[in-house]
Amino acid sequence: MLTLKYITENFDDAVKRLQKKHFDAEEILRQVVSLDNDRKSRQAQLDATLNQIKTQSAQIGALLKQGAQDEAARIREDVAMLKSRSQEFDARMKEDIDKITDILLSVPNIPNDTVPEGNGANDNTVEKMGGTVPELGENALPHWELAKKYNLIDFDLGVKITGAGFPVYRGLGARLQRALINFFLDEARAAGYEEIMPPTVVNEASGYGTGQLPDKEGQMYHCNLDNLYLIPTAEVPVTNIYRDVILNEKDLPIKNCAYTQCFRREAGSYGKDVRGLNRLHEFSKIEIVRIDTPEHSYQSLDEMIAHVESLVQKLELPYRILRLCGGDMSFTSAITFDFEVFSAAQKRWLEVSSVSNFESYQANRLKCRYRTADKKTQLCHTLNGSALALPRIVAALLENNQTPEGIRIPKALQPYMGTDIIK
Repeated sequence: MLTLKYITENFDDAVKRLQKKHFDAEEILRQVVSLDNDRKSRQAQLDATLNQIKTQSAQIGALLKQGAQDEAARIREDVAMLKSRSQEFDARMKEDIDKITDILLSVPNIPNDTVPEGNGANDNTVEKMGGTVPELGENALPHWELAKKYNLIDFDLGVKITGAGFPVYRGLGARLQRALINFFLDEARAAGYEEIMPPTVVNEASGYGTGQLPDKEGQMYHCNLDNLYLIPTAEVPVTNIYRDVILNEKDLPIKNCAYTQCFRREAGSYGKDVRGLNRLHEFSKIEIVRIDTPEHSYQSLDEMIAHVESLVQKLELPYRILRLCGGDMSFTSAITFDFEVFSAAQKRWLEVSSVSNFESYQANRLKCRYRTADKKTQLCHTLNGSALALPRIVAALLENNQTPEGIRIPKALQPYMGTDIIK
């Protein structure tokens, strides 16, 4: 959530920069400023009234000592009236604050200056490419056929048990899932991330804290009876660890990682691009989360990007890193870099990670702050990224490593799999 201080001090800049996200902010932000001016006026009236109450209350005591009961009684009536008025000012101020908060929850984050203009995915810029696309023969199979051939994943059984988008992994397919999870967690721990095992359901306050609510409620599974949400990513519970917390500057950056199952309704998804593992309703993912100071957060972002890049390199996958344009960014992000790996049998790029800096946007919702050496409190910057999401990684690994003898296992995964080939 944008801060009132930023909006009032940078009104024209905020309106201009939000245009990158194709968000018309001028009228909405003017309404925020107007409500804030009303709040400030009522605050001044409240302060003056409370000061008057304090002064007159002191007079009552002095008058009673002098035996002037009638005058004291008259002032008591005035104080009672002032207290009633102060309660009205306080209630109307709270109404103003609630209105301002409701409006600001509907305003997306300001994109960083380096975010390119654009309407959608076709306008993202390729920052870097790496790895080598394998040469597969004409008989190369897509991963859903390989999964069936080698008895790794049963999509039909998942439909029977739950529905489309909930596959059943079995045998070496299940072992490959576990191998990737352990590999990614070990790499994260080696990079200094503390492992967290959070709940996979969160309350409404957590959803609002990280910005999934009210923006993405249609994409989340909602448990109506308990008003809880299945998490779409570990970002939500892990970042909410620091909701309403004041950290010490010396303890930053905080680096957490977490493996969880993730749940997304993916409403409206259909067609060939959702076949097999390309788009699921339930999937495994390792998330990395950082809490940092504003001065250091972009160095943290670079380190997170380098970490994710090292993972796809060790898995020997061809990849590219994209800087997302304003029209393709999330509601809450200030800047996002996507990682895609090339799926050789499908002949298409598959997104496997988004690494984002939210600057102070989430922190303002969360009231996540840090105390500086001079005892002042400031909003933190929050960052997160997939390191990595499993389904499309598995799709690319199966397709790119198929051989007449079987599916080759990348060297980095062999200790976790206990084999160098799936036959």
